[in-house]
Amino acid sequence: MNKFLIPILIFVGLGILLDRGLSLNPSFIPSPLIGKPMPAFDLPTLNHPNVRMTNANFKGHVVLINVWASWCVSCREEQSTLMALSRLHVAPLIGVDYKDPRKDALRELKELGNPYQVVLTDRSGMTGINWGIYGVPETFVVDQHGIIRHKYVGPLSPGLVERRLLPLLHRLNQAS
Repeated sequence: MNKFLIPILIFVGLGILLDRGLSLNPSFIPSPLIGKPMPAFDLPTLNHPNVRMTNANFKGHVVLINVWASWCVSCREEQSTLMALSRLHVAPLIGVDYKDPRKDALRELKELGNPYQVVLTDRSGMTGINWGIYGVPETFVVDQHGIIRHKYVGPLSPGLVERRLLPLLHRLNQAS
C-alpha cells in the first residue's frame, strides 16, 4: 500500500467520525431506565414537608416528572413552557426540587409561577442518583403502569413539547 494513502485514509476516517459526532443531539442521553419501572422513592412534598409521596402515588396515571432547582438557570428558561404545558391538562406535571433549600424553591415558584400539581423535594440528591439525573432540568414521561417511556435532558421548549412530548402523552393516555 502506498505510504501516502494511509494518512489520507486516516484523515477521511476521522472526518466521518467527526461528522457523525456533530450530527448527534447533545440533549439526548440514553437512559438505561427507559422501558423499566421508575425507581422507588419516598419524598416529602415541598408545601407540606410532613406529607410524603412514593412512586405508588402516581400509578394509574400518565405523568410528567420534571427535576428542577431554584439555582438552575436552564430551569428558569423552561418555566414558561412548563406553565403552558400544565394549562393543557394532558398529564399531571410533578416537580422534583433537586438539592435545594426549601425557602429558595418556594420563592422561585412564587416569583415564576407554579406549573406543578405537586412538588417533591430531593434535598440529599439520592433519589436523583437512583433516577440517573445528570443535571437539571430533566424531564421524564412515565406511563400509567409506572414505566419510564421517555427522558429529556435540558430545558423544554415549546417546539419540543409540540413535536415530542404531546404526541407521546396523547398515545399513552389513549392506551389507558
